[in-house]
Amino acid sequence: MKIITICGSLKYKEEMLKVALNMELKGDCVITPIFPSENSPAFTDEEIKVFNDMHKEKIKLSDAILVVNVNGYIGKTTESEIQYAKDLNKEILYLEG
Repeated sequence: MKIITICGSLKYKEEMLKVALNMELKGDCVITPIFPSENSPAFTDEEIKVFNDMHKEKIKLSDAILVVNVNGYIGKTTESEIQYAKDLNKEILYLEG
């Protein structure tokens, strides 16, 4: 069993949830980002920073990250998470080659 944090653009929320479900069914412990709902309030810049900082803490706790890069897309925030994981010598997995 590995502890794996899901990383990727929130516009691929549905894909991230499907991947997390499949990985858990295979025996991995999966940590996902916070997914705002339609009823979520607008978040301040300070709150967004807290979410980003907490996501990096999740990466610290993990054995690996899985980048959900639908159609090869990797945004700026996800790039920074990949670099952070590399700096911590974490395994980096990609949904799409």
